[in-house]
Amino acid sequence: MKNKENDLGITPITLIVVDDHPLFRQGVADTLSLESDMLIVAQSADGDEALGLIRIKKPAVAVVDVNLPGMNGQQITHQVSREKLPTRIILMTGYDDIEQAIHAALAGAYGYCSKDIEPKNLAGLVREVAAGKFVFANKVFTRHELDIWVEENTEAAHRSYSEPGSPYRPLSDREMEVLDCVVRGMSNKEIANLLNISHQTVKNHVTAILRKFGVEDRTQAVVFALKRGWVTLKDRHI
Repeated sequence: MKNKENDLGITPITLIVVDDHPLFRQGVADTLSLESDMLIVAQSADGDEALGLIRIKKPAVAVVDVNLPGMNGQQITHQVSREKLPTRIILMTGYDDIEQAIHAALAGAYGYCSKDIEPKNLAGLVREVAAGKFVFANKVFTRHELDIWVEENTEAAHRSYSEPGSPYRPLSDREMEVLDCVVRGMSNKEIANLLNISHQTVKNHVTAILRKFGVEDRTQAVVFALKRGWVTLKDRHI
């Protein structure tokens, strides 16, 4: 169903705002509501509820906090991409770093920004994303340009990480399956359900992967594997 035009004859960009801090969430909603070409159709403080609203409302854009009760922002983004829902996700974070931006892009987000973004810049970001562009690190990209940016920054981000010990111990087939799921932004619970193994077994495999790669967390493991070509950017569309 098409959105109705507003009094100015403009079909508004429909939006959902998701954040578990009421004052911040309302501030974002109020700010974007002042824009003549934007319409807030729902708000949520919980990740699972937010995904349900996205499925029902199918807004053009969802502005989503990375850290949420229930499903986190990365998981929502991954699921929206997996289900091929029309909503484009903008992830917001209070802790902005390049690794998290890379992970957001891999999960399928169209935009990523810090919570200290200026209101006018957030409105501009929403418009770019609604038009089908990607916005990361305050830059606007096409799909192809974003892939190049991710690859270039994957190389740069990895330089600060230690190389694994020698001799190299390759991952087992099951560990590669788990790694593929991690690249796709899946939680341990989702991985366990997909691979039909226990939650503890997933945790054990993830720990083994981190140890073998000589890295400290899942994001570093993804960056490490991407650099060496063991996984590819297309994995996020699986």
